[in-house]
Amino acid sequence: MDKADVVIVGGGLIGCATAWHLATAGASVILLEAGDIGMAASGQNAGSLHFQIERRFIENGDALAEQAARTVALSLLAIEEWRTLESRLGADLHVVMDGGLMVAESDADVRLLERKIAREQQAGLRTRLVDGEEARRIAPYLSTGIRAAGHSVDEGHANARAVTPAFAQAARKAGAALHVHTPVQSIERTRDGFIVRSARGALRCGRLLIASGVWAPRICAMLNLHMPLYPAPLLMNATERAGLVIPHLVQHVGRRLSMKQTHAGNILIGGGWPSRLAADDSGAFDLDRRPTIVEASLAGNMRAAIDVAPFVRQLNLIRSWTGVTAISADQLPIVGEVPRLPGCWIAGGGSAFTLGPTFARLIADAMGGRAGEELQFLSPARFEHLNSFMG
Repeated sequence: MDKADVVIVGGGLIGCATAWHLATAGASVILLEAGDIGMAASGQNAGSLHFQIERRFIENGDALAEQAARTVALSLLAIEEWRTLESRLGADLHVVMDGGLMVAESDADVRLLERKIAREQQAGLRTRLVDGEEARRIAPYLSTGIRAAGHSVDEGHANARAVTPAFAQAARKAGAALHVHTPVQSIERTRDGFIVRSARGALRCGRLLIASGVWAPRICAMLNLHMPLYPAPLLMNATERAGLVIPHLVQHVGRRLSMKQTHAGNILIGGGWPSRLAADDSGAFDLDRRPTIVEASLAGNMRAAIDVAPFVRQLNLIRSWTGVTAISADQLPIVGEVPRLPGCWIAGGGSAFTLGPTFARLIADAMGGRAGEELQFLSPARFEHLNSFMG
C-alpha cells in the first residue's frame, strides 16, 4: 500500500496551493482530482480580488456583517500574499492591484456603505468613503448616478484560469504527486490516520485535506460526517475587447455586480447572479453537469453594469458561462481541522479565490505544527453539533 504524509482531495486552488506549501516544507503529498486541475470553481470564477467586505455579508443584517468583519484580518494577509505571488511562483498570473470601488446609488446604499467602511477601518483595512464626484475623478467611466463609493487602494483581479495551474506546476516541482481523473472511492479512518481508495489503489496517510468544493459533502460523507456546504450556481459574462477603460475592480453595495477588465481587454461582468443547477433523473441536484443560464439573471446583470458604467452599452457581449461555488450554512468559509476526526482538514465555503492562497499557507503551517489563531473563527468546530448523532 502506498503511503504519504498528506493526501489532498481536490485539485482546485486551495488543494494545489496547499500541496505546494507542504511539499516545499518536505512533506510527502499526494493529490487526487476527479477531473482536471482547476477546472471547477477555481477556474470558472471571474478572478476578483475583493478585500472589502462582500455585499452578500452586509445585505443580511448587522449580525452577519459583524461576523464577516472578522475576515478582514485574513484579507490583510491576502493582500500581501497576492502582491508577491507571481514572483514566488515564477509565473505571469496577470495580477493587477490598482484599487477597487464599491459603489452606491441611493441613500440606503450610502448608509450601508458607511457602516461597512466603519467596520473595515476598525479592522485595519485601507478603505475610505468618497462622494460621487471624487469617485468619478478616480474612475471617469462611472455613471453620474453614483452617489458614493468605498475606495480600496489594494483591490484588483487576476487570471483565474492561470493561478491554479501555476500552483500545480510548482507543487509538482517541489515533489508532490498530482493525479487527475482519479475520483476518490472511499475513505477509512484508521488508528493512526486514513486509508483513501481510488482507481489507483489504496493510500495510507496521516493527514487528509478535503478541498473539493461543492463535492466536499460527498467526500465527508465517506467518513460519516455532515459538512454544511451547499452549491451556489452563478453566472459570469465577458464583453468584446476594448481599450483600457477600467483599471479597477468595481462592485456595488446594493446590487449584484462585479466588473473588471482583463489583460486582453475584455470586460468581465458578474457579481452573484444565479444560474440554475441541473437535475438528475430523481430530481436531485446534479453537480456533475453545468448549470444553465437564467435569462432574467443575464438581463439583470447587464442592466446593473450599464447603470454603473454606461459605456458598457456600446460593447458586444461575446460569452456567458456558469459555474458552481460552495457556500456554508452561515456564509463564512469552513477551514480547519475537524474536531471529531483529528488529522482530517476541510477547506471550502466561499472567498476561495481571493483568500485561497492564504488559506493554503495557513493550513500547511497548521499541518506542520505551526498553527496560529488566524483560522480559528472559520473552524468546522462551529458545526460540530450537526455530527453529534453520527457514529
